[in-house]
Formats: sequence, C-alpha cells, structure tokens
Amino acid sequence: MFSFFKKKNTDQPAPSVSTAPSEAASQQMPADRPRTSWLARLGTGLRRTGQSISTVFTGTQIDDALYEELETALLMADAGVQATAYLLADLKRRVKDTSTTEPSAVKALLAASIAQLLKPLEKPLTIGAHKPTIIMVAGVNGAGKTTSIGKLTRHLSDSGASVLLAAADTFRAAAREQLAVWATRNTVEIVSQEGGDPASVSFDAVTAGRARGKDVVLVDTAGRLPTQLHLMEELKKIKRVVQKAEQSGPHEVLLVIDGNTGQNALAQVKAFDETLGLTGLIVTKLDGTAKGGVLAAIALWGQSRAAAGGSAVPVYFIGVGEAVEDLETFNAQEFADALLG
Repeated sequence: MFSFFKKKNTDQPAPSVSTAPSEAASQQMPADRPRTSWLARLGTGLRRTGQSISTVFTGTQIDDALYEELETALLMADAGVQATAYLLADLKRRVKDTSTTEPSAVKALLAASIAQLLKPLEKPLTIGAHKPTIIMVAGVNGAGKTTSIGKLTRHLSDSGASVLLAAADTFRAAAREQLAVWATRNTVEIVSQEGGDPASVSFDAVTAGRARGKDVVLVDTAGRLPTQLHLMEELKKIKRVVQKAEQSGPHEVLLVIDGNTGQNALAQVKAFDETLGLTGLIVTKLDGTAKGGVLAAIALWGQSRAAAGGSAVPVYFIGVGEAVEDLETFNAQEFADALLG
C-alpha cells in the first residue's frame, strides 16, 4: 500500500490521500510533510472571517447582545440562516453545560461547536479499489477547477499513483492547453482532442487508462452554471459514457467550488449533486475572504442529505492560494481554529 500523509503540528496525522495496493506501485511511501506552514497560510486566508467573529468576544459579559452580535458575524461570514441558528443553539447549550461566565472562553466553545459540525466533511480521498480509479471533476467557470485538477495530480503523483488526464473541457477556449501545461509540469500523460466531443474524450481516456495500467484517470469537464441546462445535460452524458467505458465508474464525482461565493456555493453543491450525485468537494480561494463560514452551511445540508438516506458530501481538499502547496487535505478542527483566529 502506498499513501500520502501530511502531519499536523501534533503527533496525529491529518486526513490523507491513500491508495490501495497495486503491483506497479509497491514503492516506498514518501516522507510525511509538516503542516505547520500550511496552517499558517490557512490562518492568513481566513483572517478576515476570524477577525469579524472574534471581535464579538471582547466584551465583559455573556448576554443577549453578545449572541446577537455573533449571529450577525456568522451571517456575514456566509454560514447561512440555518447553520447560524444551529451553531448559536449548540453554543448556548455548551455555555450552560460548562457554566462559562467569561466571553473570551465562549470563543473556544464556538470553535468546538464548529469543528463538531464540520467533522462529517472530513474524509480521505481513497484510490486503488478500482484500476483505474476514475475521478470526474466539475465546477462553474472561474472556480479554479482546472488548476485544482493540476494540483490534485501533483498530490496523487507524489503519493506514487500514476495519473492520466482527460481534457474533456472542450467548451472553454484554451482549457485543453491549460490542462496540458499541468500535465507537463507533473510529467503525466493526457488525452485530448482538438474540438472533440467531451464524452468522446472521456471514453477514450478511460479506455487508454485501463490499457496503460494507470492508477487514476482524472476527467476535466467543462465549467458551467447550474442554470445552463444543456451543459448540465452534457455532464450527465459524460457520466453515462464513462460508465460505458468502465461499468463501475466514475468512482469519484468531485465539485470544485469557490469559497468566495458564499451561499451561492451551497446552491451549486445542491444543483450539481442533483445532476451527478457528488462524492466529494474541493473548496478553493479561501484566501482573503470573509465568507469562510459557508462550510458550516454545507455541513448542515450534508446532515439533511444523510437523514434522507444518503451521506454528507466530504470536503477532500481546500485551497488558499495559487501554488501547488496551497491545496491541502481538509481537517475540521484545523479549519475551526483558523476560522476563529
């Protein structure tokens, strides 16, 4: 088995990309890489959100005014009405149960509440149960989808997995060329067709991935808005064609969302889930934004999804910048701590 682990500032490993055994990949696991610098970047990225919430706890007493200010701060951070109400109710219970009297101590209780809400989103991306593992990636234009695919390719390659890219985003100008640049950077193969049909490119890539013994086939689909019904139908077509090429696929259907878009990101998650049946999320651009609370809204939606017989859609990775190292595995406690400064 070969795995990709990153350790936090403690002895406990954070969620990881892990891969099941394969004959071609029985190699030494890469050394653990410290998360110290990553946590610093995450804290910097969420600073605006953290400052707006932290100022609530600078008063002298715990009263209705404090909770009203906190409600406003959470709504401004795009936690949403339902998640905000959930967190406030849970926080009041924690304050009562612990007999907390100092406003400064309430901040730690809120961090614990947020971490508990986000915990179901914390899950490692696992590959290797199928060869190749087919990962289909969707998202709206501008969310950072193709860049995230390039970064994910690097993570997978660093863990020892062989990756094949499918340039199925044939709608956007230069998308194929952009993905080709990432293929060159990561020294991986790419399947593309100039002006080709997205579903056809996907089929050829899956077939080639199986023939060449690749561990992962990453399919880059065209960026689109949920309101573009003809393009959403194209996504369904790609998924059907992938299933024709590999009956068990796609094994992961990921959505890349821009953390700056707040509640609109939640609307995207719901729409793409209805169309494709999402298995995971990549949240990008959490740097310099005051809207980091949207993950709380996504987590609460995940609870309702689970209650209906499904499961929460995990956040496999979050990004706080353009560099490869700015995409990291999601950890609920780390995020909650960074969110509150």
